[in-house]
Amino acid sequence: MRELKIQIDGKEHLVKVEEIRQGKVRVHLQGEVFEVNTRSQRRKEIEDAISEKKDSAGGSSVNAPLPGTVFSINVKQGQSVTKGQKLLSLMAMKMENEITSPKAGKVKSIEVKQHQTVDKGELLITLQ
Repeated sequence: MRELKIQIDGKEHLVKVEEIRQGKVRVHLQGEVFEVNTRSQRRKEIEDAISEKKDSAGGSSVNAPLPGTVFSINVKQGQSVTKGQKLLSLMAMKMENEITSPKAGKVKSIEVKQHQTVDKGELLITLQ
Protein backbone atom coordinates (compact mmCIF):
# COMPACT_ATOMS: atom_id res chain seq x y z
CA MET A 1 0.00 0.00 0.00
CA ARG A 2 1.33 3.45 -0.95
CA GLU A 3 0.67 6.74 0.78
CA LEU A 4 0.06 9.81 -1.35
CA LYS A 5 -0.74 13.44 -0.73
CA ILE A 6 -3.58 14.77 -2.89
CA GLN A 7 -5.43 18.06 -3.13
CA ILE A 8 -9.23 18.17 -3.10
CA ASP A 9 -10.86 21.58 -3.36
CA GLY A 10 -7.57 23.20 -2.38
CA LYS A 11 -7.10 21.11 0.79
CA GLU A 12 -4.28 18.60 1.12
CA HIS A 13 -5.16 15.06 2.20
CA LEU A 14 -3.12 11.95 2.92
CA VAL A 15 -4.52 8.86 1.17
CA LYS A 16 -3.50 5.24 1.11
CA VAL A 17 -3.72 3.48 -2.23
CA GLU A 18 -3.57 -0.25 -2.89
CA GLU A 19 -3.80 -1.93 -6.26
CA ILE A 20 -6.64 -4.46 -6.36
CA ARG A 21 -5.90 -5.63 -9.89
CA GLN A 22 -4.59 -4.02 -13.03
CA GLY A 23 -6.66 -0.93 -13.77
CA LYS A 24 -8.36 -0.79 -10.37
CA VAL A 25 -7.20 0.59 -7.02
CA ARG A 26 -8.66 0.93 -3.54
CA VAL A 27 -8.27 4.41 -2.01
CA HIS A 28 -8.48 5.00 1.74
CA LEU A 29 -9.42 8.62 2.56
CA GLN A 30 -10.51 9.93 5.96
CA GLY A 31 -11.89 6.61 7.13
CA GLU A 32 -13.74 5.89 3.87
CA VAL A 33 -12.74 3.38 1.20
CA PHE A 34 -13.31 3.92 -2.53
CA GLU A 35 -12.65 1.55 -5.41
CA VAL A 36 -11.43 3.55 -8.40
CA ASN A 37 -10.51 2.71 -11.98
CA THR A 38 -7.16 4.11 -12.98
CA ARG A 39 -7.25 6.65 -15.81
CA SER A 40 -5.89 4.27 -18.45
CA GLN A 41 -8.37 1.53 -17.51
CA ARG A 42 -11.23 4.06 -17.35
CA ARG A 43 -10.32 5.42 -20.80
CA LYS A 44 -10.30 1.87 -22.20
CA GLU A 45 -13.71 1.13 -20.68
CA ILE A 46 -15.13 4.35 -22.14
CA GLU A 47 -13.73 3.65 -25.59
CA ASP A 48 -14.99 0.05 -25.46
CA ALA A 49 -18.44 1.17 -24.32
CA ILE A 50 -19.00 3.77 -27.06
CA SER A 51 -21.25 1.84 -29.32
CA GLU A 52 -21.50 2.21 -33.05
CA LYS A 53 -24.85 0.84 -34.17
CA LYS A 54 -25.92 0.89 -37.80
CA ASP A 55 -29.46 2.03 -38.54
CA SER A 56 -31.37 1.26 -41.71
CA ALA A 57 -30.19 4.52 -43.31
CA GLY A 58 -26.54 3.56 -42.76
CA GLY A 59 -26.01 5.94 -39.84
CA SER A 60 -24.26 5.32 -36.54
CA SER A 61 -25.46 5.93 -33.01
CA VAL A 62 -23.07 7.24 -30.38
CA ASN A 63 -24.33 6.18 -26.96
CA ALA A 64 -23.28 7.15 -23.45
CA PRO A 65 -20.59 4.76 -22.21
CA LEU A 66 -21.44 5.59 -18.59
CA PRO A 67 -24.00 7.63 -16.68
CA GLY A 68 -23.15 11.31 -16.26
CA THR A 69 -23.99 14.89 -17.12
CA VAL A 70 -23.38 16.45 -20.52
CA PHE A 71 -20.63 18.98 -19.82
CA SER A 72 -20.08 20.32 -23.33
CA ILE A 73 -21.23 19.66 -26.87
CA ASN A 74 -18.45 20.29 -29.37
CA VAL A 75 -20.27 19.75 -32.68
CA LYS A 76 -23.38 21.03 -34.46
CA GLN A 77 -26.00 19.26 -36.52
CA GLY A 78 -24.84 18.94 -40.14
CA GLN A 79 -21.16 19.36 -39.22
CA SER A 80 -18.62 17.02 -40.80
CA VAL A 81 -16.49 15.10 -38.30
CA THR A 82 -13.42 12.90 -38.50
CA LYS A 83 -12.84 9.57 -36.75
CA GLY A 84 -11.63 10.28 -33.21
CA GLN A 85 -12.88 13.90 -33.17
CA LYS A 86 -14.32 15.04 -29.84
CA LEU A 87 -18.11 15.18 -30.06
CA LEU A 88 -18.98 16.01 -26.46
CA SER A 89 -17.85 15.65 -22.86
CA LEU A 90 -19.60 13.85 -20.02
CA MET A 91 -18.91 14.61 -16.38
CA ALA A 92 -18.96 11.48 -14.25
CA MET A 93 -17.47 11.10 -10.79
CA LYS A 94 -15.86 14.55 -11.04
CA MET A 95 -14.01 13.54 -14.23
CA GLU A 96 -14.50 14.95 -17.69
CA ASN A 97 -14.80 12.11 -20.20
CA GLU A 98 -14.37 12.88 -23.90
CA ILE A 99 -16.77 11.12 -26.24
CA THR A 100 -15.23 10.87 -29.70
CA SER A 101 -16.55 9.99 -33.14
CA PRO A 102 -16.24 6.30 -34.01
CA LYS A 103 -16.01 7.17 -37.71
CA ALA A 104 -15.80 10.01 -40.20
CA GLY A 105 -19.16 11.39 -41.29
CA LYS A 106 -21.73 14.09 -40.62
CA VAL A 107 -23.66 14.84 -37.46
CA LYS A 108 -27.22 13.79 -38.32
CA SER A 109 -28.74 14.70 -34.95
CA ILE A 110 -27.78 15.68 -31.41
CA GLU A 111 -30.12 14.02 -28.94
CA VAL A 112 -28.92 15.73 -25.73
CA LYS A 113 -28.45 19.23 -24.34
CA GLN A 114 -25.71 20.71 -22.18
CA HIS A 115 -26.20 19.96 -18.45
CA GLN A 116 -28.57 17.07 -19.25
CA THR A 117 -28.15 13.93 -17.15
CA VAL A 118 -27.84 10.73 -19.19
CA ASP A 119 -27.87 7.03 -18.38
CA LYS A 120 -25.40 4.47 -19.63
CA GLY A 121 -26.36 3.45 -23.17
CA GLU A 122 -28.51 6.52 -23.81
CA LEU A 123 -28.36 7.88 -27.37
CA LEU A 124 -26.20 11.03 -27.55
CA ILE A 125 -25.53 11.70 -31.24
CA THR A 126 -26.43 10.08 -34.55
CA LEU A 127 -23.92 10.19 -37.40
CA GLN A 128 -24.45 9.55 -41.09
